[in-house]
Amino acid sequence: MVASGGIGGNFDLVRQSWPASWGSPPQHMIAGVPDYVDGSGLKITEAAGGRVINLDRMWHYPEGILNHSPVWSHHGIRILAGPSSLWLDARGKRFPVPLFPGFDALGALRHVVGSGYDYSWFVLDQATLAAEIALSGSEQNGDLTAKNLRLLAGRMRPGPTPEVRAFQERGVDFVSAASVLELAAQMNQLVGEHLVDGESLRRVIEARDLQVRSGLGKDPQVVATAAARRFIGDRLMRVVAPHELLDPKDPGAGRAGSGGLLVAIRLHVLTRKTLGGLETDLDGRVLRPDGSALRGVYAVGEAAGFGGGGMHGYRALECTFLGGCLFTGRVTGRALAASL
Repeated sequence: MVASGGIGGNFDLVRQSWPASWGSPPQHMIAGVPDYVDGSGLKITEAAGGRVINLDRMWHYPEGILNHSPVWSHHGIRILAGPSSLWLDARGKRFPVPLFPGFDALGALRHVVGSGYDYSWFVLDQATLAAEIALSGSEQNGDLTAKNLRLLAGRMRPGPTPEVRAFQERGVDFVSAASVLELAAQMNQLVGEHLVDGESLRRVIEARDLQVRSGLGKDPQVVATAAARRFIGDRLMRVVAPHELLDPKDPGAGRAGSGGLLVAIRLHVLTRKTLGGLETDLDGRVLRPDGSALRGVYAVGEAAGFGGGGMHGYRALECTFLGGCLFTGRVTGRALAASL
């Protein structure tokens, strides 16, 4: 039974399989999966006569940050962001509607790649970071994985979670400053290029702040943030109250407002899931190119594209990948047991 995962740990194979409609693959990526998720299980099975299909169907994230304590090569963590941060490209231009944080991962990924750069930015303030920046992964959510209600209640207190605070203090992708010009300078210093103009960045933030201050609802992101706060869970723990990022008394000075320091987070392309894989029948048996079963060989989970080598198509819904792993494991396990 092949349960080796996909190809996300093999950057060369990811680039080789990159969907043509997405444009050129990024030269720099970070890994959201361990080194052993390198496609070797697919290659071995293919060499034995199995058929690999739809390998250009993949799911990567544009909100990756480098792990300050890596466990595997190029180890990245995905940011799970609330809707309030400004999402900017490498030159400081705001992402188009509806590419807001947490809305359309693949749409945002394609926009990043299409910009000609391998990274983008979140720009926010300390209050937004504390309320809305969460991290993907069991090791980054000790309160949830430990099922500790006392620790979980701590998310309602001011300030970021301990895991987020560690990234802000030790992660290489976080910069902060008391003014827009200082922030832009630090962003440029981090990437080694003068791409973000401080005055232009200030105008972007001021335009957003004006919409918050006026309450007219002409900025779709501000509207979406207000809508999210209608849900009590989001209002209490996930979405910060709308506020201006710059000092409302003197926004022209570009100084941080009451939400604390201005923060910028550099975001990398993070490899993650393979939606294609080994073609199987409904019992999980790996198929040959002629459609016949490869005797004695089965495949489950991501190695089988979560179900037959492409069940999700070219897109998927978040949180549906685990179901494909459990379902294929159950069905294939029963079929294998019956065959014995």
